[in-house]
Amino acid sequence: MLARFSSLFRRFGWIVLPFSYRHQRTISRPVALSGFGFWTGEDIDVELRPARTGSGITFVRCDLSPIRRIPVRVENQIDTPRRTTLTAAGATVEMVEHVLAALGGLRIDNCEIWSNAGEMPGGDGSSLAFVEAINTCGIATQDELQPRLIIDDDFRVGDEGHFIEASPRDDGRLIVEYDLDYPHAFVGRQHYEIDVTPETFQTHLAAARTFIMEKEARELQARGFAQRVTERDLLVFGDDGLVDNELRFTDECVRHKVLDVVGDLVLLGCDVQGHIRAFRSGHTLNAGLVKTLLRRYKGKETWRFSA
Repeated sequence: MLARFSSLFRRFGWIVLPFSYRHQRTISRPVALSGFGFWTGEDIDVELRPARTGSGITFVRCDLSPIRRIPVRVENQIDTPRRTTLTAAGATVEMVEHVLAALGGLRIDNCEIWSNAGEMPGGDGSSLAFVEAINTCGIATQDELQPRLIIDDDFRVGDEGHFIEASPRDDGRLIVEYDLDYPHAFVGRQHYEIDVTPETFQTHLAAARTFIMEKEARELQARGFAQRVTERDLLVFGDDGLVDNELRFTDECVRHKVLDVVGDLVLLGCDVQGHIRAFRSGHTLNAGLVKTLLRRYKGKETWRFSA
């Protein structure tokens, strides 16, 4: 039985595998979707493809010659405003957090994301389009086990004004909690906490859309960004409230922040057991948490197996 875990040990020697493990998963067949990039305005075609066990998630820029592969790892993350961006082999892909949230939320561990552009399609500002695409093709269970990092102490990344922190749990679950404090009357203080499973992700998080203030949106468009985006494509809040749209949840803004955390945790490359709590955190701090997890738990080579 131990031979079955040898490749996992080589790849994740510092990760603790708990008694309640699970098998890795990929999608059953390729599935395509299209849209346009919120930042560039480009038309984008994406195809999600099954991937071999133990390979993780990889973006493939098929518009470049030769094609470039960008593994989803935190060391490939670069700081960019309002989105998660990855770069490797001289290629970049932006706004990856929503497709990664869909894959992480549905526990898809191995997948190739082929794209003909350097940005993921924005859809409606949520993970819903990606979840629906995955549901049409189905999920396949693979032979190898998925490693899990078990948080066993308390720590925080950030400061009193903006932070994300982690604490232990002994029940195998990942709980994500977010406190939003936004300086706008129609957003304000919101709190949300969820036990992240494929079922809860689809029901309570996948459809939560990103949000922006109308003034900020106009400033971005004046700088040449988001030229094709309208108030129907995401949540835009003006002085009198939501512009030309309706909320899907009364607390949709904070749910989207939780969705972003789920997507950014995929940069870790394994499951997480613990309680993650964020206060006014964004993609940079989320990635900082992942980097801290890697530093703190590297070298912990304690492996436990189910009987």
